[in-house]
Amino acid sequence: MTETKVSHWYFGGLASAGAACVTHPLDLLKVQMQTQKGKNISMFKLTTIVLKNQGIMGLYNGISASLLRQMTYSTARFGIYEAAKQNFAPKDGSNIPFYMSAFLAGLGGLAGGFVGTPADLVNVRMQNDVKLPPEQRRNYKNAIHGLYRVVAEEGVLRLWAGSSMACSRAVLMTIGQLSFYDSIKELLLSTPYFEDNVGTHVCSSLFAGGIATTMTQPADVLKTRAMNAKPGEFSGILHLMTSTAKEGPLAFFKGYIPAFVRLAPHTILTFVFLEQLRINFGFTKRDSN
Repeated sequence: MTETKVSHWYFGGLASAGAACVTHPLDLLKVQMQTQKGKNISMFKLTTIVLKNQGIMGLYNGISASLLRQMTYSTARFGIYEAAKQNFAPKDGSNIPFYMSAFLAGLGGLAGGFVGTPADLVNVRMQNDVKLPPEQRRNYKNAIHGLYRVVAEEGVLRLWAGSSMACSRAVLMTIGQLSFYDSIKELLLSTPYFEDNVGTHVCSSLFAGGIATTMTQPADVLKTRAMNAKPGEFSGILHLMTSTAKEGPLAFFKGYIPAFVRLAPHTILTFVFLEQLRINFGFTKRDSN
């Protein structure tokens, strides 16, 4: 009989919220790059513009919506994945096969993408407000105010604008992050060079972050544009895709560098925080050998 520490279902949301506090400025720059049309402005120049016009706190526009998003989106996807993984894990303590891990992660991502879309929509809009002329800004005071304004001015269904792309991205993101993290970590631990420590967690999550960024970038660009669009600007997903495609194939990968620069540390911090929560506050599971 062996004993292992496993996570509570809500640890993923807490870990992701902690990581978001650190990486939010990079997420803001990514959103602004993805919504550019025509002439592209570099990440460095965008940072300069934000700092000049808004000051250092301008880099934290939408932080309340970002935290609300993580507490809905990430809590759901991590929670479903973790609970399902523990339920389907073999009794001998070994890990579930990758295909099963990917399937469970996809289900968690689908649910997380749906419940997190309202906060994600407000998050995108608050982050993009910085670069708009003053008369065109939405000026949401915080996430709750943003949700109220969307419902009051555009109707409750508008909260799920871009939900199809958000769910698609969330499925790919969760597979890229959670399934690949577990698989890479298992592979590293099977060698004599790695132990279950912070170094292994960082290494595993760095690879998972790169895989997740590449898998999700096209869906992320489309999701961001759908959420930031004016009512009626796009007639549907096909119109959105063809409109983006007219800018060239690389338009689907706009903001890739800031996306990776943001997602890599976010993924690393999320899993480092998650592993520390598991080790220090998780519950003990007994496996028969």
